[in-house]
Amino acid sequence: MVPLWAYLLLSGFLFIVGVVGVATRRNVLIIFMSIELMLNAVNLSFVAFSRFLHSLDGQVFVFFVMTVAAAEVAVGLAIIIALFRNVETVYVDELHLLKG
Repeated sequence: MVPLWAYLLLSGFLFIVGVVGVATRRNVLIIFMSIELMLNAVNLSFVAFSRFLHSLDGQVFVFFVMTVAAAEVAVGLAIIIALFRNVETVYVDELHLLKG
């Protein structure tokens, strides 16, 4: 049986990789994937705690997080496609649509 700290260590590592990806990358798609990686890290910790506490509450939370993540993917990709059609770039440094 795998101990709880192993799941939490993996979850923390995945979350840190996602935070570093958001902080250092300039491509909107890579930033988007890093946010999804952070959501999956949190889901892993929810499932780990749910398993070790013998409760289904964590798995219910994961279901709702995955539902929100699916909606986020649909809206986020639509925004990214609209930005690419207007500006013809996916780099954050070159996007200045909201500057006055």
